[in-house]
Amino acid sequence: MAKRTVADVVLLSDSDDEDIGVVRRGGGGGAFRRRSASLMENRQVPSTIADTTVTRRETLECRSFWKAGDNFVIPKAVTPTAPGMLEHARVHPKFLHSNATSHKWAFGAIAELLDNAVDEIQNGATFVKIDKIDIAKNNSPALVFQDDGAGMDPNGIRKCMSLGYSSKKSNTTIGQYGNGFKTSTMRLGADAIVFSRSTRSGKATQSVGLLSYTFLRRTGQDDVIVPMIDIDISKERPQPIIYGSSEDWSTNLDILLKWSPFSTKDELLQQFDDIGTHGTKIIIYNLWLNDEGIYELSFDDDDEDIRLRDESVHDGKRVHAKELERRSHISYHLRYSLRAYTSMLYLEKFKNFKIILRGIPVKQFNIADEFRYPEIIKYRPQIATIEQATTEIKVGFIKEAPKLPVCGYNVYHKNRLIRPFWKVTMDGSALGNGVVGVLEANFIEPAHDKQDFERSSLFQRLEARLKKIVYDYWSSHSHVFGYRTPQMPADKSKRIPIPDQPPPVNTFNPFPSPSSQGGPIIREINISNATSVRTVAAPPPHMRNSTGVRNNFQPVQLTPQPAVTDTRNKHVGKSVEEISQENIQLFMKCEEYVKKETEMEQTVRNLEKELEEAKSKCAQLAMLVDAKKKEMQQV
Repeated sequence: MAKRTVADVVLLSDSDDEDIGVVRRGGGGGAFRRRSASLMENRQVPSTIADTTVTRRETLECRSFWKAGDNFVIPKAVTPTAPGMLEHARVHPKFLHSNATSHKWAFGAIAELLDNAVDEIQNGATFVKIDKIDIAKNNSPALVFQDDGAGMDPNGIRKCMSLGYSSKKSNTTIGQYGNGFKTSTMRLGADAIVFSRSTRSGKATQSVGLLSYTFLRRTGQDDVIVPMIDIDISKERPQPIIYGSSEDWSTNLDILLKWSPFSTKDELLQQFDDIGTHGTKIIIYNLWLNDEGIYELSFDDDDEDIRLRDESVHDGKRVHAKELERRSHISYHLRYSLRAYTSMLYLEKFKNFKIILRGIPVKQFNIADEFRYPEIIKYRPQIATIEQATTEIKVGFIKEAPKLPVCGYNVYHKNRLIRPFWKVTMDGSALGNGVVGVLEANFIEPAHDKQDFERSSLFQRLEARLKKIVYDYWSSHSHVFGYRTPQMPADKSKRIPIPDQPPPVNTFNPFPSPSSQGGPIIREINISNATSVRTVAAPPPHMRNSTGVRNNFQPVQLTPQPAVTDTRNKHVGKSVEEISQENIQLFMKCEEYVKKETEMEQTVRNLEKELEEAKSKCAQLAMLVDAKKKEMQQV
């Protein structure tokens, strides 16, 4: 019989009580008020768990993230509570996978980990590194995140590894739910190991924690267990921090060495060498595969980037030149390129902080810096009797307009990009092409995955207002590309066909357009009467020097511009303004017809479904009638 000892492992609980609660990274240290409910409490687990034989049914059979939760064997018997311990609600290991499914997009999970590092700027962080390393144990790639923030003490790392606790109460910090570390790491890979070094109250410590879906499954656990070790490095010789007995510490170390990428204690502790006096390193390994058995994250397509597989590129179909041009824009790049996505992830440019991707700093980019004919519109949201602070919405034409059919809003929350290129106009409509906006909407709450917003009444009002802003901007500025508008007749010089120029290679590198030198127009929206008032006396774009307008764009017109003689014969009695207004009204009607067509198609599908159900019921009734007839004939 193997010798059985008590292992000091952290029990991953779920509570809103800060005394026993769990945290997201960045949680501070300090002792808890109730020792019996402290996160330092021990759970009795046999030390032989480190040498548990892997049963065939518990092997991680599927490496695809969306199938990893299938066929999870649920034990029939629950592990009894150890003597002297309180009974508690358990968090089954399968919950780690279910919880991570909130991230539909892998880059969204990476953004969560970047948010944690950015929140450490207030503690002196100057960089966060994202890179790929190779695991020698099984010759597989792993993802590494490292920052030089304040780090986490033993209490802080236990909060980081737990669920639902967040000590981030500042209006400037991005994290708020206390769930980002768990969902993001488990979304990217099956296992994550954390190294953190910090100094609190004059005591320097370093800690290691392992959140391993593989370990929990293969050892048949019915509760989430996180092995950890802590070391006091304040003195000349590092000393293990013992909470129970030295056997507890050794057992945790054995589990870490068996299930982590490192086989010896020296290899494990060498990970602190490049951390310095404070900071955190996260290594995510056993990365998920896609349905084809290929790693979801690609490290080989670009040595300076981490990419997602673009199925449209590998389908073998010939791509039209216009589609290739559209794919050259950052609105397409950011879906597959981590460098493009992180360049736009934060609205304000950092002064003393860098995001370093695979050894090369990411150059931050705000698409509003290269707007042509920009305007700033002030928007004051309100609901019931509560009034929110005024926010500024900057809109303008992208530099590739009108060739590229790109439009929408980049909506940020607390400096973090939530919805990139959010299209508020109807699909298939050319109205608003090339018009893009940027705003920071701190008055609405983001969803848990920070890729969308909660559908509140404030959100719905904002959506309606943004749609109106696009229409208003389009009607007042589209003349620069050859359209007639009520405010200004068409610029005939824009109707001269000019050969297209090849798209730039890196369209997301900010080079401000000369046309924006004159300063934006600022308007203020009044919610009560839904009017737009110009508050800054700045000359409109069409009254400025025409040298600021790029001349390498081919005109895009809704209808061919007739000759002057034809106009006189065909439109007798109508002014240019009336024709232009009629044209815009037709656009609006077209939008309504498209919407009605979509609704009618949905109605037809619903009726067809009801018809099939009715036919099925009729067939069943006919069978019942036949059966009854046969019974009556037999009698």
